[in-house]
Amino acid sequence: MNSVTAHDYAWIRTSPFFHHARDMGYALTLIRGRSPQEVLRAMRAEPRGAVEGTDGLVEVNDAHRDEVDDYSDDSYIAGAFSTPGEDGDWTLVLGFDGGLGLEDTCAETLSQGGGRVVAHSTNGGKPIDLFHWFEDGALRTTFEGASARYGNGPDELVPLMREVGFPLTPEGEHDESAPDVDEKAAVLALAERLTGIRITESLLRDATYELGLVPDRPAEEWTGLVIDITDAHGERFYREWRHEEIATMPTRTLAEANPPIVITYDEPQPPGSADR
Repeated sequence: MNSVTAHDYAWIRTSPFFHHARDMGYALTLIRGRSPQEVLRAMRAEPRGAVEGTDGLVEVNDAHRDEVDDYSDDSYIAGAFSTPGEDGDWTLVLGFDGGLGLEDTCAETLSQGGGRVVAHSTNGGKPIDLFHWFEDGALRTTFEGASARYGNGPDELVPLMREVGFPLTPEGEHDESAPDVDEKAAVLALAERLTGIRITESLLRDATYELGLVPDRPAEEWTGLVIDITDAHGERFYREWRHEEIATMPTRTLAEANPPIVITYDEPQPPGSADR
């Protein structure tokens, strides 16, 4: 039985490569039963040859970003290679993509027919660290904070998450009495439990990566906006606006700022009329 825990991934805090990946924003995805070529085709990636190691991947991706004129262009170079894991060969995909990772529809497709996709990412800057587990065409579990899980089976991984070090109660709530844990290290340990693949610096550094240029994603139509903030005192502010509400805000604001002026005129009454 795989007994890996967050402690086994303590190396990520002193790793220059992993520090670079978190600063740039990365996504690391593991796909069971699919070849690197299949995965890159599913990502609609344009083939760009192959390079040796993470240094080569970083260099090619940096060169691509230097060529991109549009700052909002999210295209990037993905690198993929095959590695043995639980129940056969897996494809590992690594990209310095700002934490975008595979689109959900792509991951769902790649996990169909009894497949599995496990991914973790960081968006760089003030990081948002995400975890995704797809199984047989469905998103089973995803989370940023371990106690706020979503998907078709949000609680299925709670026992494993507790074993690798996440501070959770048996019910999946945050356990205040549990020791602190490096949650990124715990995420890597959880990914290993689900894939059988130990991520090491040497595994990433020494691999031969098949390269693909992943195109910029089209802008998605948005339906609303949510602000959900909890301050240092535990006070929460939550507000949700629908697209229709936001679209009419300028008109409503202008109307409220410039209300109609109503002039009333009181006609003077004849003397003594009030006493009648």
